[in-house]
Amino acid sequence: MNLSRLDLNLVIALRALLEERNVTRAGKRVGLSQPAMSAALSRLRRHFDDDLLARTGGHYELTALGQVLLERTSTACDLLERLFSSQADFDPATESRTFTLIASDYAVAVFGAALSRLVHTEAPHVRLRFTQTPPTVVEDLGVLLSTTDGLLMPHGVVGDMPRTDLFHDEWVFLVAESNTEVTDHLTRTQLARLPWVTYQRTYDAPAVRQLAMLGIEPRVEVSVDSFAMLPFMVAGTDRIALIQKRLATLMHHHSAVRVVAPPYEAVPLQEALWWHPLHTHDSTHIWLRQAALRVAADMA
Repeated sequence: MNLSRLDLNLVIALRALLEERNVTRAGKRVGLSQPAMSAALSRLRRHFDDDLLARTGGHYELTALGQVLLERTSTACDLLERLFSSQADFDPATESRTFTLIASDYAVAVFGAALSRLVHTEAPHVRLRFTQTPPTVVEDLGVLLSTTDGLLMPHGVVGDMPRTDLFHDEWVFLVAESNTEVTDHLTRTQLARLPWVTYQRTYDAPAVRQLAMLGIEPRVEVSVDSFAMLPFMVAGTDRIALIQKRLATLMHHHSAVRVVAPPYEAVPLQEALWWHPLHTHDSTHIWLRQAALRVAADMA
């Protein structure tokens, strides 16, 4: 495919046509007349050798290829927008923009809140938007990072992308204050026998993968998609939960739980900020990464 021969305006037209499924509405959306949008649709049909929009009764439906292109075109448009909005210089005191970061509620609580305070002070017109880490983050990493500004994620889950290391953390266990069986220490036998509460993708963490090497298979009774929910699911039960020490320190006063050390030497957690190579030399992202490093230094 020779990109120099492509009209990138067709990407914008394609997205509007696929999302609106109507030539007139798509034209109004991108500022083209109905004949001009019809001509764009004809060119797109020739390029893909597919109707893309097929008339069904009094309206249009997407063809099978049109359905495939719908998500890909949205991703491509986001990527192009980020590419052409790159700047040689960035003045945090005057610039206005939004940074979108993918992060678990753990990362937002222990790091994102402090980052937001620094941004508020240094860049009053900059907005931060944190979105929940999806279960498919590993499988869709390239696409996710190409359409956002970064990912807060520990080592051992993703790789092959630029990163800057931020802060260390440790893994600890939560048990209920009412749990009389567990005293100040957990045993490996208790890890295998007691019911667990787990985060949706905790099994990706090296500290959990260690359990398999120890011959321990957690008996999962409850699974949640929020680390902050773990203490409340442990309180008043005989369940246990593996949680980051920094978050446990913030949370355990809000529920009737205790913090105990693992009965094995758990691999420590190294949190990092990951980004798409597209952003490496962009001045806005360089400033964001430097701001993140300053927050991490204060945490240390």
